[in-house]
Amino acid sequence: MCRDVEPLVKPVNPPFPLDDSLYCLEAEEISFFKRQTNIQDEQALKTHIIDVQKAAYKVAPYACIRGFDFVHPNISKLHNYDHILKRGSKGAILLDIGSCLGVDARKAIEDGFPAHNIISSDIKESFCELGCKLFKSSSEPSCFIPGDIFDPAFLSIARPTSSVPEDTMLDIQTVRSLNDLRGRVGVVHISKVFHLFDEEKQLELARALGGLLSCEPGSIICGNHVIGSEKGIVHLTLLGVDITYFCHSLETWTMLWDGVVFEKGQVKVETSTSSIDTGGIAFPVLYWSVTRL
Repeated sequence: MCRDVEPLVKPVNPPFPLDDSLYCLEAEEISFFKRQTNIQDEQALKTHIIDVQKAAYKVAPYACIRGFDFVHPNISKLHNYDHILKRGSKGAILLDIGSCLGVDARKAIEDGFPAHNIISSDIKESFCELGCKLFKSSSEPSCFIPGDIFDPAFLSIARPTSSVPEDTMLDIQTVRSLNDLRGRVGVVHISKVFHLFDEEKQLELARALGGLLSCEPGSIICGNHVIGSEKGIVHLTLLGVDITYFCHSLETWTMLWDGVVFEKGQVKVETSTSSIDTGGIAFPVLYWSVTRL
């Protein structure tokens, strides 16, 4: 069903060997995994995570797997995380796109977002099983739907809705395509995905996500990705790998959502920036949200 889209940031072929020295978890993240896995010894926890990393890297030799980014929660670092959790208490659906091994969904559930209202999605179907292995659980606590976000049969471009769907009751377990969620999603979370694609595909993806969002005030699309001081193509070498990616500036990213995806004044766009050191290179990272007014 799915078709592959060539990313700007390409997997290395053959992949670089794994490097345990890249393993680095913050104290809060270690505590999270101790609670989730019930592995209390930190060395045993590290060994367990590295074992899962090796299995995941065979399936998907991605930089986020090699660099252990897949174990760092993203959603809880957003400035409006409390707002996201409140949306959950009001019955909103949370859609986590590019969910990888499901860390963000598990974190949101632990913090009170109802598991039965969470949908995770990634192109690799095996990530569901690997996520269970990572968290030492027999099944995913939320719904996982594999698919390609650039396959129109799975997720197509649609205009943002201005009315609530007539059939308000939706059984998440019956959803097989993200197109079934048009106008129904209260929270769309997508981190470390947009910068993988060129400008045209970023616009296509943004428009598709806009069509999923509920028209209810407070509904939100949010996430993070690499940002630039100016809009354009960036070339650099990281850990021996030549990387090319397209990035928006703060101004053009705001304009993309407020005026292109949504009509001007329909949403509030909020942004903040931080820096992540990877391989001695400081990457400017944009944390952002688009909230329906």
